[in-house]
Amino acid sequence: MSTLAHRPEPLHVSTTAATRLGSVLMAVGGLAFIGYAGIFLVRNFTDAFLELGISHTEVDVGRDEIRAFSQDLYEYVSHLHIAVSGFIAATGLATAALAWFGVRRGQRWAYLAAVAAPVVGLGIALPAHYPYGLATIGHLGLIYLATAVFLVGAVLALGVLRGDHGVEGERR
Repeated sequence: MSTLAHRPEPLHVSTTAATRLGSVLMAVGGLAFIGYAGIFLVRNFTDAFLELGISHTEVDVGRDEIRAFSQDLYEYVSHLHIAVSGFIAATGLATAALAWFGVRRGQRWAYLAAVAAPVVGLGIALPAHYPYGLATIGHLGLIYLATAVFLVGAVLALGVLRGDHGVEGERR
């Protein structure tokens, strides 16, 4: 009978300064997604109703007109706002946690998951804004900013995939 020896990954692997800074920026980007989701959610329950940066220029009716046209449609749109804000916040939370607790420790799986989560979400959500004229800077600007911070962090932390751990400037 044979047994496999298993050596658990240490709780903390020494990482480079770039990986540490990158993981912090990735986490900040994830937290910014949560902030955007909060704005999204709050607007649903205020007179603004429509998403940040969406005005009568992009959509010719607002909360009251939608309600007057169809209470059921209003409730449906409201439920979509709530659901989307929940998924944006959940993605931000997962991304921030993976970056802070995994990427910062040099764990490749955490890096891959932290990058994949927002890429999938944004890859599905963003393209739909363009054909309908909804890709205004007022609407997507904060998401673009959060994504830019996240991407800078992801590039800095990219050494995790290459195994760049250990003493600064030294490769194991």
